[in-house]
Amino acid sequence: MRLMKGLTIASIKKHPSLIPLFFFVGSGCLFAGLYTLRLCLYSPDVSIDRKNNPFPYLKWDPTHQYKLYSPIRDYSKEEFPKERPKID
Repeated sequence: MRLMKGLTIASIKKHPSLIPLFFFVGSGCLFAGLYTLRLCLYSPDVSIDRKNNPFPYLKWDPTHQYKLYSPIRDYSKEEFPKERPKID
């Protein structure tokens, strides 16, 4: 098996300016994958197990801050009604 030019250690040593490119592209792919995984696991809009939990958004407390970052408001300090409307 033969690697492409620029992907071997010897060619990277000849062209050290490729190191930041590989670093930033690799870290961008890693963070995009981790963020997608976080959305799948912690977002109340996603239902992976529809048999045991068909309405995952009902189990969240309205003050639970599931957003990664919100510059405008802190959801843990807002006032929400205690009762949620029934979905039937």
